Amino acid sequence: MARFLFIIPFIWLVSIASAQQQGHDACARDVSRFCRAQINDGDQIVLACLKQNRARLSKACAKILTDHGQ
Repeated sequence: MARFLFIIPFIWLVSIASAQQQGHDACARDVSRFCRAQINDGDQIVLACLKQNRARLSKACAKILTDHGQ
């Protein structure tokens, strides 16, 4: 039973990491194209930049933002 309780949080963390990696992969080119100047300013600043450039984003990146409520 204890092993089962350990596995559930581990699977949850792996799924979050996987979703973050997919988001990174989908938006990496868009970040480098539109938000290069903000890359070192933190995730929230880069996210704001992506949202400002939403009309110019790749379909994959725009979908990631929409899927995550952005």
